[in-house]
Amino acid sequence: MFNRLRRAVWLGLTLALIAGPALAEVVLTFYAHPGARVRDGYLLFPHAYVHATGSLDDTGDPVDWAAGFTARSPGPQLLFTRGVGVVAYPDARYIGEGKPYLRLTVSDAAYRAVRARSDWWASPEGSVYDLRRRNCISFVADLARVAGLQTAAEPSMKPGTFLEATAALNPAAAWRELEEIQVAGATVTEPAAGLLPAGR
Repeated sequence: MFNRLRRAVWLGLTLALIAGPALAEVVLTFYAHPGARVRDGYLLFPHAYVHATGSLDDTGDPVDWAAGFTARSPGPQLLFTRGVGVVAYPDARYIGEGKPYLRLTVSDAAYRAVRARSDWWASPEGSVYDLRRRNCISFVADLARVAGLQTAAEPSMKPGTFLEATAALNPAAAWRELEEIQVAGATVTEPAAGLLPAGR
């Protein structure tokens, strides 16, 4: 009985030491929303955005941040002229409806650089919105480059097509469906294809 207890404690400590450092990480996921639907009286358009989750290594602070770039005043006028853009936090339901294309683990410094670049897009200098040349795709492309990814050609007005092409340029960060496996009685999430994009 004592030996079984000692083995269980040893296994638990080993798993805690292995899993401990991995718990403090920030994961960036780049999404495209298909749009072309009406919800709550609003027509949803195709859109690209990024979602960061996890926790910071240096402070342990939790991270749950998402952002996309859109026009402050959407409307047909944007077909002919530039407007003011805003960095907006998509709601949880909107994120849940999106399709992920890229996922990578970043360092605290890279995450903070991404946030700082997002803040620049919200500044007077960065907030110029152009439907055809400086839109949500331009925003996520810029943040993806700050995070260390290669990006597909711009400008584009098709978020899914752009992110799919960008995923092809970054196979290590291309989205993979995750599956759960059992390891010593604990559930561990692993990529179905055996790959989990990571890059610190």
